[in-house]
Amino acid sequence: MIKPGKSLAQVDTKSVRKRMKDKAFARKVNRDDIIVGAADLGVDLDEHIGCCIEALKPIAKELGLDGSAVKPG
Repeated sequence: MIKPGKSLAQVDTKSVRKRMKDKAFARKVNRDDIIVGAADLGVDLDEHIGCCIEALKPIAKELGLDGSAVKPG
């Protein structure tokens, strides 16, 4: 959950890269696996993160990342 609205539509590559530096963000995710995985695929890390974000958008509601869980106010 990067953005206050808890909506994947608000997430961009820059914000994910910034949060990757925070050990509390996605605590159980191995950053080296992500970096090496992108390199093994032969893609830039930012491009890889962007593709992952776009791939998740169609199922954002099922993941609880469509912003509907946020209470107004």
